Order: sequence, then structure tokens, then C-alpha cells
Amino acid sequence: MERLRLGVVGALGLALAVLLPSVAQAQARGPVNVQQAAGTSVAAVQSAVDAYRNDLGTLNTAGPAASGRREINWDGVPDARSAPNLLPPDFFNVTAPRGVVFSTNRGSRFQVSGNSGVAPIEFDNLNPTYSRLFTTFSPQRLFTPLDTNETTIRFFVPGTQTRATSAGFGAVFTDVDRPGTRITYFDAANHVLGTFPVPISPGSETLSFLGVRFLNARVAWVKVTSGNTKPGLNETRVRDAVVMDDFIFGEPIA
Repeated sequence: MERLRLGVVGALGLALAVLLPSVAQAQARGPVNVQQAAGTSVAAVQSAVDAYRNDLGTLNTAGPAASGRREINWDGVPDARSAPNLLPPDFFNVTAPRGVVFSTNRGSRFQVSGNSGVAPIEFDNLNPTYSRLFTTFSPQRLFTPLDTNETTIRFFVPGTQTRATSAGFGAVFTDVDRPGTRITYFDAANHVLGTFPVPISPGSETLSFLGVRFLNARVAWVKVTSGNTKPGLNETRVRDAVVMDDFIFGEPIA
């Protein structure tokens, strides 16, 4: 029998109604542990993030490991690789090995937002309204693809070209105003393991978190759909611009 376990967080600005529909809509092959939350502050999602970290295990910061987790918070990216410059898609497997390589359905242009005093913050370089829409979970950088709202993340043994799989993947999002932001998980044979909606939190400068760990399956890659428009366009009543903060995922293992 499929088992779906949810980490429900009693958090600021978070209503139970936000959580339950997401669980009902999720379709997973096999049992999973899910942590998710949304709200108007870091505190609203912190407990869910911490629970997901604990579920994956010890944080690894050196070479390949047999278990545990990896994290990307973007804040160590140098200014030369941040807005208005591009982030190489393999930066977090070559320059700062974490075992992930990014791609999209429309090229490979990615950007990390600038630091205050160096460049416009929170992607104001893409649209001057964005710093009033977005906020950070771990100050002060954010991440986005540029030509699309979809990001593919493939796992490798950190620092190598050896394909790997992970126990799961989670991410923090900002300004998820309406349904559509989601994470789809795939195995090494490109079979869909599950698609999970990210909980919404309408309004500006809000945060959402979704993390899924598969108990009897391994994840080879994920597709993250952030909002329903590519970055740069103005938000409207139907257009939802969403970008990402921290990534948390199980240690990539060959």
C-alpha cells in the first residue's frame, strides 16, 4: 500500500487548508516522507526544512559519502558568477562539488541574484518590481532559470561525471501565489516516481517549502516548475513569477 507521510508545521501564516489539498493531489510510486509548509516568514517554513534535513541525515561538505545530505544556499556563489552574470549549469558539480548539474527545456541560462551594494538584489535586474515580490530563506541570494520556468536537476557523484541517484530532493520557493509550482521526481529509467505540488502562500515576499524522501526508490533527476511564467515578466492576476532559495537533497550515490 502506498504510504504518504506529511510533516505538518504549525507556523506563522500557514493554514491547514494549504497542506491537505497538496497531499491529496500528490501521486507517488511507493512510500514517501513529505515535509511541506508555507507562510509569510522564515519561521513559517523553518520547522519543515529542519525536519527534512533530519530525515535525510548528516550534512556532507567534503568528498563523496555513503549517506546523508547536501545543501545549496547560493550565498557562497561569487559576484563574478552572480547577477547580471550567468551561473554555469555545472557550477555545483565542478567548482563547488555538490553533485548536481542544471539544464532546462530552453537552453542552459541560469542566474543567482546579486548581493546588496554590488548588483540589484532579488532579481531587480530582471524586473524592478521583483525585490518587492521575493524574499530569502537564507539571505541574500536567490536562484532561477532565465528562459523558462522549468529547471531539470540531475544527480552525479560530487565532483565527477558519474551518474548518481538520491533519496530525495527539496527546495524553498518564494512568492508562490497560485497552484502550479511543483516538483516531479524521476528514476534512472526516466519513470516518474511522483509529482508533488508546492504549497501556496498568496501575497508578496512569502516562502514555501517542499521536500520528499522516497523510502523504496532512488531519484536520478527532478524537474522543478517554478510559477507559470519565465522570470522578467510582470506579475498579473493570472501570471505567477516564482524563484527559488535553498536546495536540500540526499547524498548522490553511484
